[in-house]
Amino acid sequence: MRRIALGTTLIGLAAFVLLATWLVPWGPVPGGTPGPVSADSVFTADQIQRAEDYTQWARVWGRSSLAVSLAVACWLGFSARGRRLADRMPGRWWMQVILVVAALEVIGRLVTLPLGIAQRQLQLDAGLSTSSWPAWVFDLVKGELVTIVTASIAVVALVGIARRWPRAWPAVAGGVLAVFVFAGSFVYPLLVEPLFNSFTPLEDGPLRTQILELADEEGVEVDDVLVADASRRTTTLNAYVSGFGGTRRVVVYDTLVDDLSDEQALSVVAHELAHARNDDVLTGTSLGAAGALMGVGLLGLLAGVAERRGRPRVGEVGAVPMILALAAIAAVLASPVQNGISRQIETRADVDALEATNAPQPFVALQRRLAIKSLADPTPPAWSQWWFGSHPTVLERIAIARGIEPK
Repeated sequence: MRRIALGTTLIGLAAFVLLATWLVPWGPVPGGTPGPVSADSVFTADQIQRAEDYTQWARVWGRSSLAVSLAVACWLGFSARGRRLADRMPGRWWMQVILVVAALEVIGRLVTLPLGIAQRQLQLDAGLSTSSWPAWVFDLVKGELVTIVTASIAVVALVGIARRWPRAWPAVAGGVLAVFVFAGSFVYPLLVEPLFNSFTPLEDGPLRTQILELADEEGVEVDDVLVADASRRTTTLNAYVSGFGGTRRVVVYDTLVDDLSDEQALSVVAHELAHARNDDVLTGTSLGAAGALMGVGLLGLLAGVAERRGRPRVGEVGAVPMILALAAIAAVLASPVQNGISRQIETRADVDALEATNAPQPFVALQRRLAIKSLADPTPPAWSQWWFGSHPTVLERIAIARGIEPK
């Protein structure tokens, strides 16, 4: 099994590197990315202080929650406690796997719940959240159920394949989970997004007309632009593209449509249309699939070491806590790579949007307003931006816009 696991890891790594080299825009800004503008050239001292005060505590609660969840996952995954929990589960092996996944997910959520409540209260105090506490709890429960279902499908498949092919399971399971990544990304807009938001077509008017004209000019096939009822949860402004192929959709928050000028809203949508034109969701999905293949190969290598030390095989239910702990660790360790790629893709979308709209000033005004509205830290710590920042900072985005001359 060790050779198969090593081969699976190397194939996944090679696929990831090739896809990243081919699909990721490593030089998205013509002439090179400029340095960030100064914060005091964009924001007042009070605005900077308010954003820093908020993000300081947001990082405290967020990073603490991450640390606690990892500690609990490792405590259960690498000790006899997790195995004893798995041994007490009733039913056939696949039912036991589902129950273990559900139990560990609920335990992880409960131990971090006080930190989640603190972060939620911080958002309320800052005026970033509009939903009630019961609505927040309901969303939390729905999110946990989605996580349990998706994790259970993946782990049941992994354990089942390891039971059926004890030696070749890393290669088989890696391929199957890579397919799951594609399937999940494809159906996410249809199955998951409607659980949290309602979507309606953007009303007829100048903005809709301009969006469809811009999409036509950019060669992006858009049947409709959907508006999400985000205002019942948040005051922040956002838009996104999800899905690919027949499930691709461009979504804008109702807060964005209601609060921004048409020029600024068009700048946001131009950014999302750039994602659609460049098939960025498909790029991320392909890299995720290669990462899944590599991750399963690494799991095979580590599982072989664990077995030699008397721990359960991957085909046994008792190995599920270890699998989930390793997956949690891998997600954190992969964050710098994932977010570094994301920042390059987001930068390209900014550049494409600026070139498509030929309107840098509305883009600059938009970025400033988005940052003020969401209390984004204009100068986050370098290590935090490198590890957790999925987008360029607002000061970097404004520098790019100021460096692009209108045509």
